[in-house]
Amino acid sequence: MIDNFYSPSYEVTPLTMAVIAQQDENGRTSTLVLEEQEEYAVTHTPSKIIDHACKFFGSSLRGRQDGTRGICGITHKAPISIDPTSGMYFFPTTSPTSPKCSWIAHSHIDQVNQGPGRQTEIIFRNHRSILLNISFGSMLNQVQRTAQYRYLLDNRIKYLQNHTADKVAEPFA
Repeated sequence: MIDNFYSPSYEVTPLTMAVIAQQDENGRTSTLVLEEQEEYAVTHTPSKIIDHACKFFGSSLRGRQDGTRGICGITHKAPISIDPTSGMYFFPTTSPTSPKCSWIAHSHIDQVNQGPGRQTEIIFRNHRSILLNISFGSMLNQVQRTAQYRYLLDNRIKYLQNHTADKVAEPFA
């Protein structure tokens, strides 16, 4: 039963920094998953891995995108919260329907720098860096939109915790 909720080859955790699309010489997409201390090669596309992670926490990628739209109105390349209680907020680098779409964990970013050409360098908090094929302006926009979404969602959660704690019945209490 639980196999329906997560990818048997990789599980996104709060240690996951990025889920990066890679294409081989034949155009097949695979994924490089970067964690704080390790990295993994996975055969699923990045968006499929993110969808599995969302399902593990009771939704789907589409459901999380709809939630983002409802909270802050972002409709394209929407940032998502895989699990807000553990701070897992990710944003896509392109349309999530594209096999070239990578996903970046907002909380692991330390710096965003202009790279060569239309590339952008991301330096993570553990000092690891990657170059992505996304313009510097687009990357900054994604980081800022994710910060705004995170702020709005976290405030909603805090409001509910402060205003409903004494009014909610505990099951089986």
